[in-house]
Amino acid sequence: MNDQQFQRYQRQIMVPEVGETGQDKLIGSKVLLIGCGGLGSAAALYLAGAGIGSMVVADGDTVESSNLQRQIIYREADLGKNKALATAEHLKHLNPHIKVRSVQTFLEEGQLNLEIMMADVVLDCSDNFPTRQAINKACHSANTPLISGSAIGWVGQLMTFDFTKSHSPCYRCAVPYQDNSAGLKCSESGVIGPIVGLLGNLQAVEAIKLITGNGNLKPFTLNLFDGQTLSWQCFNIARDAACPVCGD
Repeated sequence: MNDQQFQRYQRQIMVPEVGETGQDKLIGSKVLLIGCGGLGSAAALYLAGAGIGSMVVADGDTVESSNLQRQIIYREADLGKNKALATAEHLKHLNPHIKVRSVQTFLEEGQLNLEIMMADVVLDCSDNFPTRQAINKACHSANTPLISGSAIGWVGQLMTFDFTKSHSPCYRCAVPYQDNSAGLKCSESGVIGPIVGLLGNLQAVEAIKLITGNGNLKPFTLNLFDGQTLSWQCFNIARDAACPVCGD
């Protein structure tokens, strides 16, 4: 870490759980962020601000006017652009000290596995269950930690899976795969912008804790947030012995 970086991140370095050692870990880390929508745009901004040294952002969608209600990284001038490309451009303007690479397609199995193998942490900011299940399977296979977020309406959920731990549960243990669940999208059910932003920010918080080795990280927990009542519910995720991803 040079003097310019120290000055830039000094408020974060002052936090005892981070310090210079933790900041060096952030600068040396590589994060893969899949999905540059409401979750991803919020998480990406704060991770770039925190000094994540290398980020890969992946999305095959283009920016539409209906996205601007909640996908706060974009501007009117971005309409029609690929989301991953626009996200990378904004992150570089925010923090020129970091490396950002955009993958302007939806990650299929081969490329998905390769990108996950090269990452230290994966943030699943996608918007459908089949994609989440594919990301979970690839992360488990590569022993790469996964931070999964989602939001619909007034409700959000957050889960962290540290697959460097043996015999850990996975996303599929918590959310069994169902084809009909793929229809639960913002475009069909609606979402309150700050809810999806809140969950994306919390994904960034979990990533910072995981990378810096924060002892207060509590993986394998389903955290449910209700924006109507501003209340949280937390449930332990048990490993399913019959799970086709992580079971026996």
